[in-house]
Amino acid sequence: MEWKELDSIVELDRIDQLSKGQPVLIFKHSTRCPISKAALNRLERAWTAEDAARHRVYYLDLLAHRDISDAVATRYHVQHESPQALVIRNGTCTHRASHTAITFAETVEALSE
Repeated sequence: MEWKELDSIVELDRIDQLSKGQPVLIFKHSTRCPISKAALNRLERAWTAEDAARHRVYYLDLLAHRDISDAVATRYHVQHESPQALVIRNGTCTHRASHTAITFAETVEALSE
């Protein structure tokens, strides 16, 4: 996967704009958490070149950017969880999953709806 790092609160405005044309995935990851690492690996192992061409994906390192994580929770009206996968469509969170509920199939389905 070719993640775009979410490292600025201003980038959330860009995500909202992009999500008007196509859904955007935000993956919130704790680099110290084995459950988060497993969820990230599930997505990355199954991701294909076709998926990369069709979907925009952002990676948020929670330990480095807790302020951005808080802004994501506020903006998209979601409770902070880690790991967490959020699909943003038209500036609104239309799908969210956390922990072991993050699967490749459901994530891609939510991006494709």
